[in-house]
Amino acid sequence: MEAVLVGVATGVMKPLLSKLSTLLEEEYAKLKGVRRNTRFIREEMTTMSATLQMLADEPELNPQMKEWRDNVRELSYDMEDCVDDFMARVDRKPDGSSGLRTVFDWVKNLKPRHEIAGEIEQLKIRAIEASKRRKRYEFKQLPTTHSSSSAIDPRLEALYVETDKLVGIEGPKKDIVEWLKKKSSSTEVQVVSIVGPGGLGKTTLANQIFATMKDRRKQHFSCAAFISVSQKRDMKDVLREIADRVGITHNTSNDTAKTLTDRLQEHLQYHRYFIVIDDIWDTKDWNTIWSALKNNNYGSRIITTTRKKEVASHSSSRGGYFYEMGYLGIADSKRLFFERAFGSQDLCNPGYPHLEEISNDILEKCAGLPLAIITMSSLLANQNAEKEWNRVLAAIGTALANHPKAGDMKLILDLSYFDLPHYLRTCLLYLSLFPEDHIIDTKCLISRWIAEGFIPKEQGQSLYEVGEGYFNELVNRSLIQPVDVKYGQVMACRVHDIVLDFITCKAIEENFATPSYDVGASIVSVRRLCVRNRRSEKCTIPTTHQFSHVRSLSVFGSFVENSLSDFPALRVLDLGACPDLENYHLANIEKLFLLKYLRLSSSRITELPREIGELQYLETLDIQGTRIMLLPSTIARLQQLARLYIPQDAIFPVEIVGQLLSLEDLYYLKVNSSEEWKYLQEIVQLTKLRTLLVTFDGLAWMHSGGDMDLQSYVTTLIASCNLENLYISYSLDNCIPYRLPLSLETRCPTTVCSFKKLRFSYCYISKIPGWMSSFGNLWELEFSIYRLSSEDVAILGAIPTLVFLKVNTFYGRYGTIFIRRGFTSLKSFNLEINCCGTALEFEAGSMPKLEHLELQLKPHKAECLNGAVSDFGIQYLSALTNVKVIILVRSETAEEVVSLVEKAVGTLPNYPALSFFSRRYDGMNQISNNRQTGAEDKEQAIAGDTFSSFMGRMVQEINQDAYDMSRLRMQ
Repeated sequence: MEAVLVGVATGVMKPLLSKLSTLLEEEYAKLKGVRRNTRFIREEMTTMSATLQMLADEPELNPQMKEWRDNVRELSYDMEDCVDDFMARVDRKPDGSSGLRTVFDWVKNLKPRHEIAGEIEQLKIRAIEASKRRKRYEFKQLPTTHSSSSAIDPRLEALYVETDKLVGIEGPKKDIVEWLKKKSSSTEVQVVSIVGPGGLGKTTLANQIFATMKDRRKQHFSCAAFISVSQKRDMKDVLREIADRVGITHNTSNDTAKTLTDRLQEHLQYHRYFIVIDDIWDTKDWNTIWSALKNNNYGSRIITTTRKKEVASHSSSRGGYFYEMGYLGIADSKRLFFERAFGSQDLCNPGYPHLEEISNDILEKCAGLPLAIITMSSLLANQNAEKEWNRVLAAIGTALANHPKAGDMKLILDLSYFDLPHYLRTCLLYLSLFPEDHIIDTKCLISRWIAEGFIPKEQGQSLYEVGEGYFNELVNRSLIQPVDVKYGQVMACRVHDIVLDFITCKAIEENFATPSYDVGASIVSVRRLCVRNRRSEKCTIPTTHQFSHVRSLSVFGSFVENSLSDFPALRVLDLGACPDLENYHLANIEKLFLLKYLRLSSSRITELPREIGELQYLETLDIQGTRIMLLPSTIARLQQLARLYIPQDAIFPVEIVGQLLSLEDLYYLKVNSSEEWKYLQEIVQLTKLRTLLVTFDGLAWMHSGGDMDLQSYVTTLIASCNLENLYISYSLDNCIPYRLPLSLETRCPTTVCSFKKLRFSYCYISKIPGWMSSFGNLWELEFSIYRLSSEDVAILGAIPTLVFLKVNTFYGRYGTIFIRRGFTSLKSFNLEINCCGTALEFEAGSMPKLEHLELQLKPHKAECLNGAVSDFGIQYLSALTNVKVIILVRSETAEEVVSLVEKAVGTLPNYPALSFFSRRYDGMNQISNNRQTGAEDKEQAIAGDTFSSFMGRMVQEINQDAYDMSRLRMQ
């Protein structure tokens, strides 16, 4: 098994071994004894690394083995800190590299060279002792109470089936049963896949549907079965159990998986069966089961349950029903909680009104997770003392997962945890550093994972792309909750309080991460520290040995009173949640030699210290939430900087841009009209740059008369850079969108295949360029266009990889936007039509994979839709799961549109979620009201004149289109 870079159980063993090899090079090991001791340590740690890997999957170890593992893991951290500190000091190259300065640097480095010799000698002694201890111990594994490979009955997650009345099941049960009824005439095998995290009640729901169909089974199905797969169960046993349940009487005890599959196919080919396959953990397991069941054309039905969205999507991919379970609402949560705690669904009936506020707080922590509610209510059953309830409330998020009465909940969470590959366990436990209910920005989280060394290099992918894959896998496994989904990407996430409690306990147990409230109990070095203060509070972290090895510091609330120099081993410093942070707090930042990630977000930060240039290992610098307006020139010395996120209005000195040769992501680059071509020349030098968000100061360009220069600049930027993600935006100013339509046809990109995302925000293009249809990797496109023509739609439809499309337009050419066949990969379509007078129609067979549709319309009356008041052809979009319609004005036509769309959506097989919004549209009025001609505001006067001329042009074009359309109809 290949070791992960950094692991919960293995520490930093793998990167350490690599660095020890580097240290053996002549440049670093000239001192007497260093080479010999380093080689010895490397050999010893290599042997220990293999043992740590073998122990990583054991949920419980005997005490001696656990102690040895923990000691070796901590030793690896201390060794890496020693090696990193030495190499950083020796490698530092201050300005000037000749003469007396060189001699001074050489003399200055003698001290760290001799210091490391002594430290390595001490580390060698610790390694020898660990090796002897390992040989002394008889490493015999004690019997474990549970194992990741055991076949635990997943019905444990349905504990609330014991209550007299099931809670929160009726709605989901009705949806699925209705879908099954709707498919009753279909002779193909239909699969319903229920997905959700452990403890949500998937098994209970499947069991209830199975029971509901009981009477029908005898009439409509010749055989039925409820099978639990569970985690890592032998698939031969699963197939054998299916065979037994469906009536195969032949002795199958010695049959192979292939023989069992053949027997099931032969037996079921003429049967109409109803089978529940519960708790599937892997797509391979489903494929094995499906191969035995699919050979049937008698209208059979299968229900599956799983914790993984990937498995659910795969099993229901052949026209089935993907059903994602939701959490309980507050009313159902209370019913379940009080029924278990008091035997009544009303808190006041038993006479405990003094517990009402505390019960609301507890239910808020449980956040609708039935398993958590059952665990809490079980702990509080027959308890009516307010003190006891407060104690349980306080335990959530600190020690609940280790409570002796919370064993069932811990067992279910353990199953999900130990099912994770090692690299995902590390990434999941890292989330324990964030407070409960905290919204975690995806971009920040992945950048921190990279800085911590969790993300390995993979062929053909950047570290950030690999990290995105890890993040999406945690979402897929329902271990983190997506918060803001845009273009199919989860922009932020949160962790359910019960899951957070579980991973916090795990992280403390493994000394992986330490919350500030637990630091007093720490007897070993703290590696990752989370400090949570109220804004009015201040705290000081003890400057003891335990805290000198902190490599990650996250502060939420007021900043700690410590100097930054108290944390010499820091790799990650996240102060993005410190609103009172000020410039003086950044003193001594140059002492953080090893820092790789720095995030600041306080509006009180107005400048970066020039010493920032000393952080030669810095990879991510995020200062977007600050008021820094000018970056220091010393930032050019950050040669490892890969991700730079700065305020939108910050000035980036043009001479610096091209020097940051490792830069991959740059948000924002503000380009003015005087040095635009210099910026472009600098950008072209950044061969690793993949994502660029560039914004133009619209008024500055307009006043300089640079309309044509800007258009040429944008097309040259698109054509010249080897970018994957390009976001082009104007400064938010009313006049610009109506002043300057960009023509993109003047220059064809030479690297069209590189683009994956392309967005034009707050600016309009004149038409879709023909070369865009040749994009082979583009999957996200956003733009605004004055008038969308059939030619534009055809070009967009020809882009083979396009998945997300957002279009903002005023109207369609000839009064119609007709979506023909094409868009073969499109899953999300957002169309905003800002003027009345346009009909929208989807052709049968268009957008075959479209799942999410959002329309924004402005119909005052029937004529506004150009005589096409209809359902828009939505009934042809058979893959839809979500439809959102925004109507910008209130009218009778709006009600008619709502009725027709509801009717069309009702015919679709997936029961799409449908929502309507009525929004007052004041955009045009707001712009018109901003028209001023006084000398006191010349810029607004220009904006008004621009809008006036734009609207005049629009009226002429609409009239011409109406005339052209009339002639076409006459012909």
